[in-house]
Amino acid sequence: MLNVFTLDNGRLKGGLFQEEIETAEDLAQSRPIWVDLESPSAEEKGWIRDRFGLSIPEDIVGEDLEESARFYEEDNGELHIRSDFLIEGDDGQDGKPARNVRVAFILFNNVLFSIHNEDLPVFRLLRLRARRIPALIEDAKDVLLKLYDADAEYSADVLEGIYDKLEAVSARVLKSDVTDAEAGEVLGSIAREEDLNGRIRRNVMDTRRAVSFMMRSRMLNAEQFEESRQILRDIDSLDSHTAFLFDKINFLMDATVGFININQNKIIKIFSVASVALLPPTLIASIYGMNFKNMPELEQTWGYPFALVLMLLSVAAPFIYFRRKGWLK
Repeated sequence: MLNVFTLDNGRLKGGLFQEEIETAEDLAQSRPIWVDLESPSAEEKGWIRDRFGLSIPEDIVGEDLEESARFYEEDNGELHIRSDFLIEGDDGQDGKPARNVRVAFILFNNVLFSIHNEDLPVFRLLRLRARRIPALIEDAKDVLLKLYDADAEYSADVLEGIYDKLEAVSARVLKSDVTDAEAGEVLGSIAREEDLNGRIRRNVMDTRRAVSFMMRSRMLNAEQFEESRQILRDIDSLDSHTAFLFDKINFLMDATVGFININQNKIIKIFSVASVALLPPTLIASIYGMNFKNMPELEQTWGYPFALVLMLLSVAAPFIYFRRKGWLK
């Protein structure tokens, strides 16, 4: 899919308008400041090459982590930036999990090209905001900065969702009694939130690197440079929130595991008490199982029921004692 975005009547004011391109002729007639390619075909890449003189490599959204492979400038003026953007995911059974999606940006001849394989909520957020706020975007560099700004805001919204979910988990964990089944569900919820929090931390770290690269490249004017500094300040505040959430997640994890251990100790304690209580009847049965000739009870008709009653009493007495001590709770 190939979408182009142009400013209202070619002016540096007004809303950002989107147009889906279906033919090379449509692309030739457009004057975009942003070209967004979602899972582009070879034909669409050919249109970009013919229209803008820009060749898009096949591995443009590769997983290289080295800064030299993610932030660099070509001799012909192409500025390449590869960044990760967050998708919160769906907690449903059939939904996709949270993930970081790699996006490749190329800034060439005052046109921003973005290449990615999934539709991103940050991109949708920017499109909606640009339609509602006049003069939000003035050039291609503004588009890139506003995307990073929207990415930081989206990460903050997801963090708020993690706060709410952890509060619900706390209410379940910190109640008087937690069953093993509930504890298992809680551990699953905590693990999902920990994974999402880690992805947010990775996402904002990547955004910081990209914005810092733009500031070092001296491609921004004074207003854009100040906006970049504000984005970095927002990211710094998000770092402290993610650190706090990691501490809270670790506390809830330890508390849940502690409740599981308590439940297991209760079961082991019951088995221990039962084994101790069964020792006296075992001793009685062993005594009457000895083969001595002079054992008067063996000659009596009441000998067998007497032994059985004696064994029952020897079982009941320890249980009554343990119950009074509260060891069976």
